[in-house]
Amino acid sequence: MKTLYETLGGTYHEENGHLIPNVTLPEQTDYQIGKYGRMHLDYIKQHRRGRYTTLLTESKLNSRLHEIDLEAKEMLESKRPKSWLKSVSAFANGMGGKLLFGIDDDGEVVGLADCERDCEIISETIKTKMDPIPEIHLVPETVDGKKIIVLTVFPGKETPYYYIGDGNRQAFVRIGNESVIADRTAIRRLVLKGAGTPYDSLPSPFEYKNMAFTKLRSVCKQRTHNDFLDTDYESWGIINENGELTNAGALIADESPVRHSRVFCTRWNGLTKAPGLLDAVDDAEYSGSIISLLQEAIAFVARNSKKAWMKLPDDRQEMPEYPERAVLESVVNALIHRDYLEYGSEVHVDMFDDRLEIYSPGGMMDGTMVQNLDVLNVPSRRRNPVIADIFNRLHYMDRRGSGFKKIVEDYQMYANVSNGAKPVFKSELSSFFITLPNLQYVVKGQDGTKDVTKDVIKDVTKEQADILDAMRDNPNVTTAEMSQRIGLTQRHILRLIKELTDKEVIRRDGGRRYGKWMILKEYRGKDSE
Repeated sequence: MKTLYETLGGTYHEENGHLIPNVTLPEQTDYQIGKYGRMHLDYIKQHRRGRYTTLLTESKLNSRLHEIDLEAKEMLESKRPKSWLKSVSAFANGMGGKLLFGIDDDGEVVGLADCERDCEIISETIKTKMDPIPEIHLVPETVDGKKIIVLTVFPGKETPYYYIGDGNRQAFVRIGNESVIADRTAIRRLVLKGAGTPYDSLPSPFEYKNMAFTKLRSVCKQRTHNDFLDTDYESWGIINENGELTNAGALIADESPVRHSRVFCTRWNGLTKAPGLLDAVDDAEYSGSIISLLQEAIAFVARNSKKAWMKLPDDRQEMPEYPERAVLESVVNALIHRDYLEYGSEVHVDMFDDRLEIYSPGGMMDGTMVQNLDVLNVPSRRRNPVIADIFNRLHYMDRRGSGFKKIVEDYQMYANVSNGAKPVFKSELSSFFITLPNLQYVVKGQDGTKDVTKDVIKDVTKEQADILDAMRDNPNVTTAEMSQRIGLTQRHILRLIKELTDKEVIRRDGGRRYGKWMILKEYRGKDSE
């Protein structure tokens, strides 16, 4: 029986009693391979066997080894200086960084033939193609017997740092492990950084005489037990030494004229924003002083949260859906550290059945991804130091910048019921997210759940009982029909339905159009005889 190879016309020859296929590889250019190419060959044969086989069978091995030889020698001469200068720009515009020369794409040390000459090329290229010239440090090093160059780029004080070449003038910023072109907002941010002036300390286009600060005064008295004095306006950074309203002052004013300084709050029905029978149970849009924004957002979360109790041997423990301090710290973080140069965006507070999500415009100041960091040890860097100082004076935060740690610690207090659920921190180029898990949702269905909820779902209000009576009489009843029967608005009806669903008193079987109501528990109205 012939093999597939023989069927396709393949033949063999015998060597030492073994049949060897007569296979001829395609011709390839016969390059003279130098030491760097030979070093790479040894490396891929040992550590990249699949790649070695592919290059060999495709007749690309010899040419690739030749390229490696040339790259090791010419990478600093004519081969795309932008490919590494963009990282120089990004490092100088950010928190600094290091570049290694003499390392190939596979991470293998190939070395450099003339380190001294290559150092000169690097230095000269930076001088001619960067504006302004960043502070750098060039050090030749020996690794595995091969010469490499370590280029250290220090954080710049004269941002933005531009790459000049190919007819372009571009500034780059570091996002994760990539160097990307800075957009218009990022450029404005870098200009302010270079000037040593944060956004919130700049003069506002609005006039101080037209602003009122009654909210600031009342909160100051309430939380510090001290009066807010007229001399405090300048010392707190609300006005500058020339009597001009600062951006911080404009944000703190009662009727803040900064229109994009808003908070959108929504209590969604379910686990997503997907449309359904009931999209949102509650929603609100807040504007005005950022002190009011903080208070309103906190109140919204409290209004749409339930408290329960878990029985202990000798007592009972209150178990909120969301720890109060964690909510406070999360909203404070969103307002203080948001990027107010991001127009057309606002802080969002989204509540779902299982979690609370808080979104704030503006990522980490240095372009890092918070999800890749130890949040318990993230250094404090304040995008808006004046606003941060005001909130500190009002005792909403402290100067140590330990907000992330407080959020995590607040959840650790409920470790016995959280089932390991922890706050999640995530950042992108221009956004920051904090996700707080619902502690009551986490324990649902576990041992002890009934102890947590039975006292809550035992009775229902008269309005809720009216809803249940309507469902009992007609499982297919619509919210419009309930509204007409009971005499409540449809919005109020929907809110009551959400409360009964959360208490597991009712369930909707089927879709919005053809589904029906299921009453899961016996009930009696608190206000009934």
